[in-house]
Amino acid sequence: MALDRFHPLAQQELDSLRAEGKRKSFEAVVERVIQPQGQSGPRFVLRGDSAPYLRMNANSYLGLSFHPKLIEADEAAVRAYGVGPGAVRFISGSYLPHVQLEARLAAFHGRGASMIFSSAYATVLSVLSVLITPQTAVISDELNHNCIINAVRLSRPHSKAVYKHLDLDGLDTQLTAAKGAARALVVTDGIFSMRGAHAPLAEIAAICRAHDADFPEGVLLVVDDSHGVGAFGQTGRGTEEFTHTQVDVLIGTLGKAFGVNGGYVTSSHVLIDYLREKSPTYIYSNPITAGEAAAAHAALDLTDSEWGRERLTRLRSLTEQFRSGLKERGFETLDGQHPVVPLFVRDQAKLVARVADLKTRGILATGISYPVVPKGDESVRFQINADHTPADVDEVLAALGRATP
Repeated sequence: MALDRFHPLAQQELDSLRAEGKRKSFEAVVERVIQPQGQSGPRFVLRGDSAPYLRMNANSYLGLSFHPKLIEADEAAVRAYGVGPGAVRFISGSYLPHVQLEARLAAFHGRGASMIFSSAYATVLSVLSVLITPQTAVISDELNHNCIINAVRLSRPHSKAVYKHLDLDGLDTQLTAAKGAARALVVTDGIFSMRGAHAPLAEIAAICRAHDADFPEGVLLVVDDSHGVGAFGQTGRGTEEFTHTQVDVLIGTLGKAFGVNGGYVTSSHVLIDYLREKSPTYIYSNPITAGEAAAAHAALDLTDSEWGRERLTRLRSLTEQFRSGLKERGFETLDGQHPVVPLFVRDQAKLVARVADLKTRGILATGISYPVVPKGDESVRFQINADHTPADVDEVLAALGRATP
């Protein structure tokens, strides 16, 4: 059988990944969550390990997944509509909570309309595959997320180019070189998920406008701000808010700061109507459940309130405490306000050892290495959540000690 010949090849690669400390399938399974107690935030108990861990590698930036209002909204919708939609949207899988959530997302972002998908990854794949035609030139930042990279690979553009990370002169040059295409599509992360750095959207948008007349169908600016929405900006409206810029097409997620599940895109009424007719992962996949949609709606309402603004202030304070603590101890990191805080190690073996040592000290963190980041950028990615406490941050800093010369 063909599998008999495939198995040795696959096993060899798996063994190699394990030896390099890169194998992902050794997943830590959360068995129990201990709710915050005293000066400590939540702790996580893993299967086969009774020790409680401080989780510093979660995207749940606002710490909303256990909020009573989300749980109540989810439970009420499940009792009303069941645990699953039972069909794709255009057949019979659209429920009132889906429609209400889409309207709330559009209002939250100041857009004409929005639509939800099963995940942000599915959103990016669908949106880009529809907007990229054989007459479209695609230009992308080199550190864009894997979902953008794969969406471009799956498309058949007129041409595609990659500019060096945040190199705006490079973007300008690539747009000049793309003349001859009917449409240009510039795509970037809002927050670069491995570094916590943000794209300078005002400057990028200005470059797009300067070249718009060079293309008969114009220049579209598409931003995936999955790590920004809910976690960045004074009111949680992400990189757009932080840079005072509204882009053509904004993609976000419900599964990070908002604490639920699913992805979404928001833009004009016409563009969203067009995507509903054309997007394959929307047309042929079930949506998130009605319960998830109701919980996400509750998360938006909380974020867009005084409670949410206080929560974001707390998140910024904890992030600054941690970032400043790293610098004081001599570690290399990046400036910024986003709760993704990298600690650069720049060596694979040292990275594996650092992550393992943190775990022995009761801290879960993620090592990021090539090909997720360029070689030489190996780092521990820490993610601050608003349900962490100042004492939690001090605990992590103490576990790290001081940088060795």
